[in-house]
Amino acid sequence: MSPTSAKNHPEQRKAKKSYTLSSESVAFLETTRKKRRAPSVSSVLEEILQTVRRKQERAAIERAVADYYTSLSPEEAEEQTEWGEFALREFPSEGS
Repeated sequence: MSPTSAKNHPEQRKAKKSYTLSSESVAFLETTRKKRRAPSVSSVLEEILQTVRRKQERAAIERAVADYYTSLSPEEAEEQTEWGEFALREFPSEGS
């Protein structure tokens, strides 16, 4: 990406960093780049990091939802169950 196009697309800006990796990790990244026909090892590493980040975010959301439901009183949990059953009866095709 040229400097001009980076200015036009700030969300595409990349930070150039240097990291020391084991030879096994370097070989893995290079093999993965070839298999995926990716333009660079950096793009492969970016994809791996984004996947890990999304998994962590998803896990955090799942924990928050679980925490919410475990914090409910038995009465509140029953009400939530009733609302869920109502929604499934009224909107059966929405869930599939």
